[in-house]
Amino acid sequence: MSGIDRDIGRLPDIVADLSPDDRDIVERIFDISVVSGKLDPPEDMKPWLQERFGSVEAAIEQRIVRVTNKITFEEAFFNPLRSLRPRESDRASEREEPEKDILRHPISSTPADTFGRIEGKYCLTASNVAKYDGHHGLIVFNEPDPLRFTREQVIDYFDTAWRWAQKAHASDPQARYFFLLWNCGYRAGASLFHGHAQVMLGPRKHYARVEYLRRVALYYKDRYGASYFDDIYNAHRSLGCGFERDGVRILASLSPVKEKEVILYSPEFNNSLKAMAGAVLTCLRDCMAVRSFNLALLMPPIADVEENWEGFPALIRIVDRGDPGSVTSDIGTMELYAASVIAGDPFAVASVLMRGC
Repeated sequence: MSGIDRDIGRLPDIVADLSPDDRDIVERIFDISVVSGKLDPPEDMKPWLQERFGSVEAAIEQRIVRVTNKITFEEAFFNPLRSLRPRESDRASEREEPEKDILRHPISSTPADTFGRIEGKYCLTASNVAKYDGHHGLIVFNEPDPLRFTREQVIDYFDTAWRWAQKAHASDPQARYFFLLWNCGYRAGASLFHGHAQVMLGPRKHYARVEYLRRVALYYKDRYGASYFDDIYNAHRSLGCGFERDGVRILASLSPVKEKEVILYSPEFNNSLKAMAGAVLTCLRDCMAVRSFNLALLMPPIADVEENWEGFPALIRIVDRGDPGSVTSDIGTMELYAASVIAGDPFAVASVLMRGC
């Protein structure tokens, strides 16, 4: 790599400095543009801008980088100044464990699935009382604090979830499409403080966004004669936002759905992927002060189906959901209906992950 400083504001220069082959892959997948956001503040406001943003000039003319994945149409607008904008907060709200923890004793306080419970070393399954799908369970962690986990515990959560999926499929052979999600903390969508993940196994077809990614990958293969998953990794690697550990590819996404999105994948749902997910979560928590996150496992069906899943890996996507004490939501109309607005820098995320994993 050249001596160009690597941060998101210099992304066009970094791309221009790549070898022709690497640049072709990046430009095949990503559309990258830079716009200047300007404002004219009153004199009375300038001291506040100086204090808040470090300089008046930084606020008066802002460099905004727009990155669009032309294949999946995931898109992000990067402006580091947004991390410094004023926020209100209520620091007392999220980290207090409620007096009544209904998951503290899951055997007596939660229902079992009709095919029984699965017990792991650090967790136990339960049936969800308000289901997304016909087979919808919980992985209830023995440790109540959702942020107090080790890599070994994370591996056990995944192992137990997989055993749940196998048992659910054995009880209902038409259910083949497995999905795991982990909403860590109220801010990430959890309705209960006690640490837990959720598992689903659906019939007929995969969940819509997983199916969309399958079709996108097939389209890419048909059009370019290459694997989308290989090329998206190579694009990130060549830019300094992707690396490999123990056969697992890790990306600090350049078109993240929200802050610090990390994508991990391997050819199959194996021990290396589970272990690396634990390593990444630990690094996000301990090195980047992530206190609330969403995690999703996307993978092909667990039994034979008619549609083509060739080349589709097992993917884990993780995103930071921000400060649990903030009363400001991290997701608004832009994220719901237009594109993601990002304050962080994927180059900084990648740098920390490379050192911590």
